[in-house]
Amino acid sequence: MSYIERVWEKVSQRNAGEVEFLQAVREVLDSLGPVMERNPKYEAAGILERIVEPERQIIFRVPWIDDKGKAQVNRGFRFEFNSALGPYKGGLRFHPSVNQSVLKFLGFEQVFKNSLTTLMMGGGKGGSDFDPKGKSDREVMLFCQSFMTELQRHIGHHTDVPAGDIGVGGRELGYMFGQYKRIRNEFTGVLTGKGITWGGSLMRPEATGYGAVYFAEEMLKTRNETFKGKICTVSGSGNVAQYTVEKINELGGKVVTLSDSGGTIYDREGITAEKLAWIMELKNVRRGRIKEYAGKFGAEYLEGERPWGIKCDCAFPSATQNEINGDDAKTLLDNGCYVVSEGANMPSSPEAVDLFVANRILYGPGKAANAGGVATSYLEMRQNSARVHWSREEVDHKLNAIMVKIHEAAAAAAEEYGQPGNYVMGANIAGFIKVADAMLDQGIV
Repeated sequence: MSYIERVWEKVSQRNAGEVEFLQAVREVLDSLGPVMERNPKYEAAGILERIVEPERQIIFRVPWIDDKGKAQVNRGFRFEFNSALGPYKGGLRFHPSVNQSVLKFLGFEQVFKNSLTTLMMGGGKGGSDFDPKGKSDREVMLFCQSFMTELQRHIGHHTDVPAGDIGVGGRELGYMFGQYKRIRNEFTGVLTGKGITWGGSLMRPEATGYGAVYFAEEMLKTRNETFKGKICTVSGSGNVAQYTVEKINELGGKVVTLSDSGGTIYDREGITAEKLAWIMELKNVRRGRIKEYAGKFGAEYLEGERPWGIKCDCAFPSATQNEINGDDAKTLLDNGCYVVSEGANMPSSPEAVDLFVANRILYGPGKAANAGGVATSYLEMRQNSARVHWSREEVDHKLNAIMVKIHEAAAAAAEEYGQPGNYVMGANIAGFIKVADAMLDQGIV
């Protein structure tokens, strides 16, 4: 039995039932065979056994009082996965689907994503099964304060720097930062995604969506193509999806879909800047459902469906994990889609990934394509450390340069290990080697 298979057997036994985490580990391990053959030093140092195990796992209760005066209790998590390259860095997710498996998969992916950025960041992830939807501002505030009362013991600007994720936007980050400052009596860059007037960075809301488009742009360049005239489908309608649409429009493409948990809107005329502004108000202010767009602009509404049946050139899954299954991937390919750039984390199932790779389309996996968010979080940390504030243009320029470097690193690793154009293998190998070598240098810790 090979080293990789021995590690896999142990991981799958130790983490039985953690479907999402095991999926993420299997995908990385499947890419590393050639690396292990060429570098026996990694097996000798037990790198794989160590890299699949979080350095620290924190689980805690979060009690709070709702507007009816009733006590509620949620579960809070922080998985500090790997600090070989710097402080733990990764978002907080508030959603009913949050559990140990989901956050471990996200934290594991974050290790390699942060490595690919070439910046000094380790990987971590956290959150709670709390659902901000339908809650009053007061309820959200009380929950966030209770959550941070415990989390603040474990984080710090040199230790662990969380950010936002699904269900954690400016409102939630503000409440958590206020509680951290209150308890710790310090104003430091312990959270990223903060408000512009109190330590946040311009371009942070746009970064993940813009980054996914910049990565797709680099992939298109390998075929001497641009976004001009490309029909694009985007899933989701939150922060990542919104700014994916904005950047595609700027580059000359046409986005025809957005979605939420209720269904998909299909606008054959394209989601223009004016329509996108309306969606931002709908989702960010009124917190409404995407179905309203169909009534407002005369678009089709596909209830209970995802966008992957719509004919397109480029697809940007920007909602959640495993939103593209094998059948969806086959439909996309049959309809002529040849670019997939993942704005969400692990949105394609293993069957879908296999089809994309086998058909040699331009497929940017999430750990590479959506790294723009965490990259800009790092830029926010740099601004906080120096007590400076960069312009939008300066941050956007740095973001674009980082996404170009990520593409170059993934493409070069794929080429070096005999799989040119395979960004899955390239991203996994490039991300792994940097972390593994740092772990070797730092000894068995």
